[in-house]
Amino acid sequence: MKYRYIGKTGLRVTPICLGTMSFGSWSDEAEAFKIMDKAYDRGINFFDTAELYPVPPDEKYAGVTETIVGKWLKGKPRESIIVASKVAGAANGWFVPPIRHGYTAIDSFHIKRAIEGSLKRLQTDYIDLYQMHWSDSVVPIEESLKAFDELVKEGKVRYIGTSNDTAYGLTKANETSKRLGIARFESIQNNFSLNNPRFLDELSEVCKREQISLLPYSPLAGGVLSGKYNGELYPKNARYSDYVSSKSSRLNSQVARFVNEKTLKATACYVEIAKKLEISPVTLAVAYSKQFEFVASTIIGARNAQQLDESFAAMDMTLSDETMSEIKAVQQEIMYPMG
Repeated sequence: MKYRYIGKTGLRVTPICLGTMSFGSWSDEAEAFKIMDKAYDRGINFFDTAELYPVPPDEKYAGVTETIVGKWLKGKPRESIIVASKVAGAANGWFVPPIRHGYTAIDSFHIKRAIEGSLKRLQTDYIDLYQMHWSDSVVPIEESLKAFDELVKEGKVRYIGTSNDTAYGLTKANETSKRLGIARFESIQNNFSLNNPRFLDELSEVCKREQISLLPYSPLAGGVLSGKYNGELYPKNARYSDYVSSKSSRLNSQVARFVNEKTLKATACYVEIAKKLEISPVTLAVAYSKQFEFVASTIIGARNAQQLDESFAAMDMTLSDETMSEIKAVQQEIMYPMG
C-alpha cells in the first residue's frame, strides 16, 4: 500500500478514502457496517463523513451517518483510522441545510456547536480532519479560521480543510492563515472526475504551489461514469433515478448537470477506453481521479459492499501517458471543446 500525506500534515492516508454519505438513507446500518468492514479489511485508513449526511439532505435524518460511523468506529482501534468530517456551510448556497433550523453559518458559534455534535455522534474526542463543507459568503474568513484554530489548540481537531471552494476562496484563506499565524486549510474537497476536470485550471495550481491536497469526491460523477445511465431507461436504485422520481427541482437540477448529452457521450468514449485496458469503467474513473500529484486520496462511495471491488481495483493503478492522452482528447472534444 502506497500512502500519501494530506498537505503539510502528519496525516498519512491511503490513496482511496471511503465516503459515507449514503449511510442511513440508501444504505441501512447493517449494510454500512459491511461496507466499512470491507474497506478497513482492504487496508483503507481514511473515512469521510459530515454533520449534514446522509443525502439527499433531510432534517429527519441529518446526523444519522455520523451516528452509524461512530458505532462502527467504537469497535476499532481509534488511532488506526483517520476520520474526516464537515461543518455545514451557510444557507446562502444552492439549498438551505436542514441543520440548526437552517440558520447555519461558518462563524464561531456554529463551528463550535457543530464540532460538539459531531464528536458526540462519532463517539470520539477528536477529529483528524475537520472541513468547511462549503464557504460562507457573508462571514469573514478571519472569523472562520480563528474558530477552527481554537479547535486545533483545544485538541478537538488535528487539522482543517475546506470543500466546494474556489481558487479565490482557497487562496484568500491560505494567505489569511499566514498573516494571522494560525491553522490553515490543508486540503480541499471538490468535485473532480473524468467528466469534470475543471480543477486542473487555477485550483490545481494553488494546490501545487502551496502544498494543499485535493480530496476528490464523486470520481464516478454520481455513478454516470459506470455507464449505467447510457441505456434507454434510468436504472433502478440509482442516485439520479431517485432524484428524478423525487420531483424536487433542486435535485433535478443535479440530474441535468451530471446526466446530459455531453456527459453520456463522453462516458461512452471512456467505456471504450476501459475495454481496451480490460478494466471496468469504474476502475478507470477512480484511477484517473487519483492520478495527479496534488491529490492525496480519492473519496469513493457505495450503496453495498459488493460495489467496492471495482473501485478498489484502482488502488495501486497508474494510467499510462497514452491513456491519459486519450482521456484528454475526449475531454477537449466533448466536455470542454476549444475555440
